[in-house]
Amino acid sequence: MPDFTVSSAFQSLQKKLLLAGFCAFFALQVMGNEAPATAHGEDAKAHTEAAGHKAADAHAAGGKFSPGKMIMDHVADAHDWHLFGHVSIPLPVILYTKSTGLKVFMSSAFHHGEHPHEGFRLTEKNKVVWEDASNTEAIYDFSITKNVFAMFIAVGAILLIMISIGRASQRRAGKAPRGLQNLLEPLILFIRDDIARPNIGVKADKFLPMLLTIFWFIFINNLFGLIPIFPGGANVTGNIAVTMVLSLVVFITVTINANSYYWKHIFLPDVPKAMYLILVPIEILGVFLRPFVLMLRLFANITAGHIIILGFFSLIFIFGAMKPGLGFAVSPLSVGFTLFMSLLELLVAFLQAFVFTLLTAIYIGMAVEEHSHAEHH
Repeated sequence: MPDFTVSSAFQSLQKKLLLAGFCAFFALQVMGNEAPATAHGEDAKAHTEAAGHKAADAHAAGGKFSPGKMIMDHVADAHDWHLFGHVSIPLPVILYTKSTGLKVFMSSAFHHGEHPHEGFRLTEKNKVVWEDASNTEAIYDFSITKNVFAMFIAVGAILLIMISIGRASQRRAGKAPRGLQNLLEPLILFIRDDIARPNIGVKADKFLPMLLTIFWFIFINNLFGLIPIFPGGANVTGNIAVTMVLSLVVFITVTINANSYYWKHIFLPDVPKAMYLILVPIEILGVFLRPFVLMLRLFANITAGHIIILGFFSLIFIFGAMKPGLGFAVSPLSVGFTLFMSLLELLVAFLQAFVFTLLTAIYIGMAVEEHSHAEHH
């Protein structure tokens, strides 16, 4: 079994780093967004000038480095995959409206949000809206965004790894594993022997494919998120929509497979009936709180890690804007902390995948536990 003492100590350290990260983020945002009134006036003017003058005006207005905007641009989803400078990979924009029907085009048609296309425009928050602000018709956006494309890459990597391991296992049946199989097989056995079977019991093998899929999906996306260049850098598991869907899958699985003893424990617990008024609402609330906590834990921890790393890196430019010498002086410290946090995030990448999978197994085990087995414990 894993050492929960070490895990608990690390969770405590992680909570402190999470709080420090959010405090640092808001402090950096305030420092970076302090600009004279004339800069705000120029920025407003840039949005009202002709398209040919927008880039120049925006550059003049946005000369001051804004760490808050830089961090949010990296953490948030986007309709293109930024590489460096003004170079980015355009992604498909897929829109549906009742009046125009289905529209499919590449995000490069928006020219980084500077030009509208076919009646649509891209806002600074990477949201597609009508060019005509008075148009209130609903837009259904099915676009392949940066996070969606990153998930395709992660799923492709998982399939490639698992298929190659499966074939190697068949070729070398009865022999010692080698290569990639030798590297990853202990992790697969760890999930089966130390997570699934102890917490679910005799029905563990039925849910093992789901647990393995959840673990590897979160772990691979966490690792890709730490790579600063393509195909990494996307904040997939730090997106609340992704963690919500993962938690919803767990909730549906638990609800569908729960036996009668599980529901009896919630609605007819073995306590005096006078306690039902207090205990039953708490038990019902717990059914919904478990997936909600799963969703928030993964989202908050991964997002905080990205914010802390980018926050430390931003210090170079913040102090450099004050005086170039300060930027050079603080850079060794800033780079050192960034590297330290990046290494710590490698551990967090595994730990968050492990915790999500472990709690999923515990929740499933509670739902499928037999009455006689529960009495025995």
